[in-house]
Amino acid sequence: MATGEKVVEVVSRLAEPLAERLGLELVDVEYKKEGGRWVLRIFIDKPGGVTLDDCEALSEALGEALDVEDPIPHSYNLEVSSPGVERPLKKPAHFQRFVGHEVRVSTLAPVEGQRRFTGVLLAADEEGMRLKTTEGKELDLPYRLIAKANLVFRWEETEGGR
Repeated sequence: MATGEKVVEVVSRLAEPLAERLGLELVDVEYKKEGGRWVLRIFIDKPGGVTLDDCEALSEALGEALDVEDPIPHSYNLEVSSPGVERPLKKPAHFQRFVGHEVRVSTLAPVEGQRRFTGVLLAADEEGMRLKTTEGKELDLPYRLIAKANLVFRWEETEGGR
């Protein structure tokens, strides 16, 4: 049962309602081996950002649920944190929430001869997104072609940036 995809599936199913009850959004779940140890990483968010108390509350609730369900037959570290300033965009709702923001997208196959794009997210619906690239080209990318997408953080655009 401990295949990475299966663990992510089970943990997502357990974590989603727990996060919602705490007023949090489950952004992503990762399960991988790092430096010889297995790590189960849970990323959460909420308007205004997550606090240490939010992370602790979900960690405790999810830890109890994982003890009951027991989807991982070996030791692992459970980490709960915010997704960071370059948060991943995984679900249609993530793309819709960040329309107007700069994003970096990698595709599974070349689109117009490229697999990596950076630009402003112009629109998003349940099927895909529209991107205006830094070169000024507008592209419609269906989610099924997107391998990875993240927000782009530019230090100079933040308050106190240089």
